[in-house]
Amino acid sequence: MDRARAELERVDAAWSAAASTSRDVEQIVSFWADDAIVIPPGQAPIIGKNAIRNYVTASLKIPGFTIQWKTTQFTIARDCDLAYGVGTNQVSFNDENGNRIKLRGKAVTVWRMENDAWKCVVDIWNDDPAPK
Repeated sequence: MDRARAELERVDAAWSAAASTSRDVEQIVSFWADDAIVIPPGQAPIIGKNAIRNYVTASLKIPGFTIQWKTTQFTIARDCDLAYGVGTNQVSFNDENGNRIKLRGKAVTVWRMENDAWKCVVDIWNDDPAPK
């Protein structure tokens, strides 16, 4: 179990690093399973790797777009074939006037072991309330 958790933590950190620093869509998308479901805030679910690829491509075209996250807790099933993670994220981009917008949120990911590799199968997040 400890080895599975360490590997999942490594994979998730590598994914976050790729998403926050790389503009390589294929590298970013490679962490999702082929049948993955992404559920962004306020949008319909995005189902399957091709649809997710299109979503990532469009996101990277948004002026100033960046994303980063930190998973703070992983829970792994006894058979080490399924897991979920809970964490926080931040998405930044420029609005139509060039002003920097930062959205902070919370996220849950569900992971499945496929061919000796962890793949994300469900990725859902929501934004924190706006500061008062």
